[in-house]
Amino acid sequence: MAFRHNVFINCPFDEKFFPLLRPLLFTVIYLGLKPRIALESVDSGRARLAKIVDLIAQSKYAIHDISRIEAKKAGDLFRLNMPFELGLDFGCRAFGSASQRTKKCLVLEAEPFRYKAALSDLSGSDIACHHNDSLRVVVEVRNWLKNVCGVEAPGPTKISGAFLDFMWQNYDALKLKGFSDRDVAALPVPELIAQMQTWVSSHR
Repeated sequence: MAFRHNVFINCPFDEKFFPLLRPLLFTVIYLGLKPRIALESVDSGRARLAKIVDLIAQSKYAIHDISRIEAKKAGDLFRLNMPFELGLDFGCRAFGSASQRTKKCLVLEAEPFRYKAALSDLSGSDIACHHNDSLRVVVEVRNWLKNVCGVEAPGPTKISGAFLDFMWQNYDALKLKGFSDRDVAALPVPELIAQMQTWVSSHR
């Protein structure tokens, strides 16, 4: 897909975030757009930062989840990858080509106003909160994409229902192929995206 259909996803890749990442990816795909994420391909010979820069440059839209920037315990450092990639996206929008200056982004957080303690430069920006709730992710992403892209978008409840149908049907299909529950939970993101695209194309 072209620049205007690509949505760069900047988020944590830890196991605890996957219950939020799955509905996020599904919503983007269900609305006819293409998620672009660093995990979409594995190439040990290519620097991760170079891949991320390319994905940002190739995507008109971006969703940045900064809900995991806090340290896990006293003495730990903040997790800076997500704010760093958010900064790259802002820079691309400010200093890029004419088409890149049309870029739009959504910033997601778990709690309202908490980001101000770590990223005060975002004060005054519209930050959406999902409260670590997977269905709330669908609502925020659906509403934002409908607003900035003008895509045809059914209600969040319908998208959430479709996501749950996909998850159950995909689970059954993977089990028949010899996947254990652990295998299903750890399904690589490229496979998950491909299966979502196939399912949506036949059910949308």
